[in-house]
Amino acid sequence: MIKTNKSYTKRIKVTKNGKLIARKAGQNHFNSRQTGRQRLNRKRTQSLTMTARAKNRFLANA
Repeated sequence: MIKTNKSYTKRIKVTKNGKLIARKAGQNHFNSRQTGRQRLNRKRTQSLTMTARAKNRFLANA
C-alpha cells in the first residue's frame, strides 16, 4: 500500500468535484518590490493539473 505524502497534501485542497487547488509560491517575503497587480495575482489560488500517476503517488488516499 502506498502512503500519502503528508507534506504535499497539506499544501493542496481537493474540491468536492475533485479539482486540486494550491497557493502560488513566492509570497513569503520581498514583496515590496512587486507591483500591486503582481501581489494580488499571487494571493489568488491556482488550479493544478496532475497525471493519474502523480495523484496516485502523492494523494494515495484522497
